[in-house]
Amino acid sequence: MENNNHTWSFSTVGGVKRVNLESGADLLALESLDQKLWTALSCPVNGLEIDAKTLELIDTDKDGQIRVPEILEAVKWIMSILKNPNDLLKQEEVLPLNAINTGTEQGMYLLKCAQIILTNLGKKDANTISVEDTVDFTKIFAATPFNGDGIITEDSCENDDLKKLIAEIILCVGSKDDRGGKLGVDQALVDSFFDQCTQYAAWQLDSQANTQTILPLEQQTDAAYEAWQAVKHKIEDYYLRCKLAAFDPQTTDTLNQLTARVEFIAAKDLSECHDEISNYPLAKIEAGKAMPLSTGINPSWETAMQTFKASVVDVVLPGKSSLTEADYLSIVAKLTPYGTWKTQKAGTAVEQLGIERINELLGSDVRNVLNQLIAQDTDLADEAESMIVVDKLVRYYRDLFRLLKNFVTFFDFYTPGSKAIFQAGTLYIDQRSCTLCIRVNDMAKHDSMVALSGMFLIYCKCVSKSSGQEMIIVAALTNGDIDNLIVGRNAVFYDRTGLDWDATVIKIVDNPISIRQAFWTPYRKVSRFIETQVNKFAAAQDNKVQSQATESIEKKAAAADAHASKSVAAPSAPATVNVNTAPPPPPFDVGKFVGIFAAISLALGAIGAAIASIVAGFMALTWWKMPLAVLGIIMLISGPAMIMAYLKLRKRNLAPILDANGWAINAKATVNISFGNLLTQIASLPLNSRVNLNDPFSKKGVPIWKIVLGAMLMASATIYILFRLGILGLW
Repeated sequence: MENNNHTWSFSTVGGVKRVNLESGADLLALESLDQKLWTALSCPVNGLEIDAKTLELIDTDKDGQIRVPEILEAVKWIMSILKNPNDLLKQEEVLPLNAINTGTEQGMYLLKCAQIILTNLGKKDANTISVEDTVDFTKIFAATPFNGDGIITEDSCENDDLKKLIAEIILCVGSKDDRGGKLGVDQALVDSFFDQCTQYAAWQLDSQANTQTILPLEQQTDAAYEAWQAVKHKIEDYYLRCKLAAFDPQTTDTLNQLTARVEFIAAKDLSECHDEISNYPLAKIEAGKAMPLSTGINPSWETAMQTFKASVVDVVLPGKSSLTEADYLSIVAKLTPYGTWKTQKAGTAVEQLGIERINELLGSDVRNVLNQLIAQDTDLADEAESMIVVDKLVRYYRDLFRLLKNFVTFFDFYTPGSKAIFQAGTLYIDQRSCTLCIRVNDMAKHDSMVALSGMFLIYCKCVSKSSGQEMIIVAALTNGDIDNLIVGRNAVFYDRTGLDWDATVIKIVDNPISIRQAFWTPYRKVSRFIETQVNKFAAAQDNKVQSQATESIEKKAAAADAHASKSVAAPSAPATVNVNTAPPPPPFDVGKFVGIFAAISLALGAIGAAIASIVAGFMALTWWKMPLAVLGIIMLISGPAMIMAYLKLRKRNLAPILDANGWAINAKATVNISFGNLLTQIASLPLNSRVNLNDPFSKKGVPIWKIVLGAMLMASATIYILFRLGILGLW
C-alpha cells in the first residue's frame, strides 16, 4: 500500500499547512504520509459526535484511544473491499452492494453475507445495505434456527422431546442468549447438565446397592434422620451431664442449674423466654438416669422430642418410654450410614427432575442429538462472523472518511457550515450562540492546561430536561463582550441531536475576546474601581449614620427609663445633680479647624493648578493638533491593552483544550479573529425587518430651554477657542 511517489496537496488552514484528502488515491497512499504532517496522533473513543460503535471497531487494542496505526489498518482493510476507493469519500448512509469488490474471495463472501442479512430482514431484492440493517443482530437472526454462535434454542429443534430437554437444561444449569435474543444452551451447559445427571444417578445407585445399611427404615429413613439431627446435640448433652453427676454427686445441683435461672426469668412473660429456657438441660439431671421421652422434658424441646420419639424410637425401639444411653447409641449406629451417604450427595442441580427422569435421559441418545445440533450451529460460525464484518464494512463506509477529516486534517472544523466531531453542540448565552462547545472528560486536566489556549472560556454544567443526565461542557467565546458573563448565570445548550439542556456557568477563564473589547477594558476597570470605592464609602457612611442614630435613641430611652424609675421610687425627694452625667463636648478648636481647612485648600489648589496647566498646554496647541492630542491620550490609556489583546488573539489555540480531553494534537489549531467571529454569532435582526423606534419606556425628550442653553454654551466655548487660537482675529 505504501506509495512514496504520491503527489500530495496541502492547504494553509489555521496557520498550519494541512494535507488535503481529495481522492481515493490519497487514502491509498496515506500510509506514506509522514506522521509529523498529521493534525492529530490520537483521539478518545468516547465523547465524540460520531458513532461510538465505529470507533470501538477501529480501536483494535480496546484501550479507549484511536491511534495512527489503527487508522491506517482500517483504511487498508476497507480499501481492499471496495471496487472504487473514491466511493469512501461520499460518506453515504447506505452501501451499494455493487460497490463491493467481488474480485477477491473476501469481497465475494461479504457480498453473500450481506444478501443473507437482507433476506433475513425481508429485503431480498434490496441492492443497498445500511447500518440500520446490520445494527440489530436480534432481527437478523430471529428467523434462523442456526446462527453460528454455538447456542441452540427450542427453535433449533423439531422434536418436542428435545425442546422439553432444552427447557430442563435451562431450568437446572442456566442458559445463554443466542444472537437472535432467545434463551438457549451451548456445549458447556449440555455437558454440565449430563455430568450432573450422571453424578446424581451414581449417588442414588449407591443407596440402592446398600439399602439395608443406608436406608434401614426404607422411605422413612430421611424423616427419622432429620428428627434425630434436630435433638442430637441436646440428647448427648443430657447423657454427658448424667455421667458427670455419677462421677461426683455433689455436682448434680450445679449441672441442673434450674433454681437460680428460673428465678432470673420468673418475673418475665415466660412465653417470650423460649430462647433462655431452651438452654436449660433436656431433662432433670440424675446419675445413671435414662432419658425420658414423654414426661419431664424441657418445655422448649417437647415438640422436637415428640417427633424424635414418633419417627425414630417408636420405629427402631417400639414401646420405649425412656431411653438409656445404650439404646441411644444403637439408634446412632443405625442412622449414621445414611448421614454419611447424604453428605456425599452429588448432582444436586438436577435433583428436581427426579431419579426416574434422570435415568430416562441417561439411557437415551438425546445427548448425542444435542451435540450434533450444536455442532451444526457452530459450523456456521464463520458465516455469522462475516455477517458481523458486514456491519463493520457499512460503518466504515459511512464514518471512516469523516474521522479522517477530523484526525489527519481538521477539515470539518475549518469549513464554514460544518462541525468537527469534537464540537458537542451550541450554547446560547447573552444574546449570542457559541458553536465551539466541547464535552469535558477530565476537569482536573482542563484546570492545568486550558490557560494555554488564550481563549475566553466558560464552563457550564448541563442537565438534560428529558433524561436527567448531567455533563460539563466548555464553550469558547470568540466574539462580543464580557460585561454580563458571571459564574452562576444560566443558559441553554443544544446538543448535536437537537436535545436541549439547562446550562449553568460554573467557571470562567478570562482572556481577550476582541480588540474592541480590549479598548474599553481600562475604562471599565477604572469605572468598576470607582464604583466599588463609592459603594464602600456609601455603605460605611450609612452604617455610621444608623449606628449613631441607634446609639442616640438608646441613650435617650435609657435616660427616660432611669428618670421614670427615680420618680416612682422617691416622688418627694428633691432633685439632685447626677455626678456621673457625661461631660460637655469640648469647645470648638479654631486653630485645628484652620489647619484642616488650609490643608484641603492646598490640595485643591494643587489639583486646580495641574488641571489649569494641562488645559493651558492643550489650548496652546495648534487647532489641528488638538484632536491628535486627545487621540494620543486615548491610545496611551487603551493602547497597551489593545496590543496585548491583539497578540493573544493571534495565538488562540484549540489544541490545549483537546489535549485536556484526551487528544494528542500534533499541530496548532489556531482560532484567529475572523474565524472566531464565525464560531460565536452575535444577535442581529433578520433582513428586511421593520423596527419601531418609538419606545414607550425610553427617556423623555429634553426641554427646549435646555437645548437652547446648551447650544449657547457650546457656541461661546467655540468662539473662545477660536479667539485664543487667533483664527477669529483673522476674520
